[in-house]
Amino acid sequence: MKKMKILTLSDMPFMPSGVAGQTKYMIEGLLRTGKYQFVSLGGAIRHEDYQPIKTEEFGEDWIIHPVDNYGNEGIVRSIMRGTKADAMWIMTDPRFWEWLWSMENEIRPNMPLIYYHVWDNYPYPKYNIPYYESNDVIASISKLTYDVTKTLAPDVQTLRIPHTVDTDIFKKRKKSEWVEAAQGQPFEGRFVFFWNNRNARRKQSGTLLWWYNEFLDKVGRDRACLIMHTEPEDPHGQDLKAIMRELNLTPSEALLSVEKMSQEELSKMYNLADCVINISDAEGFGLSTLESLACETPIIVNMTGGLQEQVTDGKNWFGIGIEPASKAIIGSQRVPYIYEDRINKEDFIRAMTQMIDMPKHKRESLGRHGRKYVLKNYSMENYIKLWDDLFTRVHSELGSWSNRKGFQNWRMEEI
Repeated sequence: MKKMKILTLSDMPFMPSGVAGQTKYMIEGLLRTGKYQFVSLGGAIRHEDYQPIKTEEFGEDWIIHPVDNYGNEGIVRSIMRGTKADAMWIMTDPRFWEWLWSMENEIRPNMPLIYYHVWDNYPYPKYNIPYYESNDVIASISKLTYDVTKTLAPDVQTLRIPHTVDTDIFKKRKKSEWVEAAQGQPFEGRFVFFWNNRNARRKQSGTLLWWYNEFLDKVGRDRACLIMHTEPEDPHGQDLKAIMRELNLTPSEALLSVEKMSQEELSKMYNLADCVINISDAEGFGLSTLESLACETPIIVNMTGGLQEQVTDGKNWFGIGIEPASKAIIGSQRVPYIYEDRINKEDFIRAMTQMIDMPKHKRESLGRHGRKYVLKNYSMENYIKLWDDLFTRVHSELGSWSNRKGFQNWRMEEI
């Protein structure tokens, strides 16, 4: 049987980013079915070598071409016609694909274009409509994103494929697997809050430190430690070391974790923690909290973007969700308007206090039910099945190259 060939454009699949991780999960899962081949343009990173890459496991079935940014028109034309792929798959924020959609008339007559869409918030971004209408299919990462695309582009096939985590790695571990990391550390014996994010403006890293310091003043400075796994000198974020000096936070009260970690090491950190926090003012999905729940560690989150669908199923809770106290309309020249959801300091300190004062068995119950929720709604098996079903259906219904169907590059309008 001839294998279906998919051309993907996204982050370099072996990067430690959320986009890269979801791309890698999808490709490796589908390759293991024996039904697919992939050609990937791997971008969003500075490369030392631009030679095509093959993996030991998949050989000729997966060829990765390192590119600057996400590629360009010339590279796409060359790869597209050289591979005669059956479909093109792209992922991340639409601002990165304006150049690609501008050459829609060269791509879509030959192959369907499938967009895995990330969007953070309302109001409905009507300025994205031309981008949405440039795809054959839009797969959305969250319930919010699905509602946005379904509402604004009703004529485009739309479905929801939520993010996933590897629950064979992110799981509850025996204490012996992670306790060594805690022994002898300044936080030993304290309640551990864990924060795993990029140090970027929307992640509210500085706010977290400032408010956490006030929380310690309230509950006792010997009761908790905050571990922040991030780059403290990220040019897109705040100088976290300077903030910690300003607040006189000791190593037993707040620690920075700056070394790169494998997924297995991160899993141990989630197990070591008593609670994981994400209070971003905009978050398309938020993988660290999903990884935390898979490890049976409850979460505190801002009820925004994809975070709000992780902390509750609408009936049961797997941590504490904080409703935004303000929804400011912010924007830029390229994104004219979008809500920025900010939580209130008192609400945040109240949530941390509730979590630290909660009986251990209740926290553990939140975590156990959180993992069950992840396995039911965000499992790797379901993720791969949804992509397999989608590619199979698109290939059958829309075809490619000599048997391309369902696309015309003109339309009739009444004047």
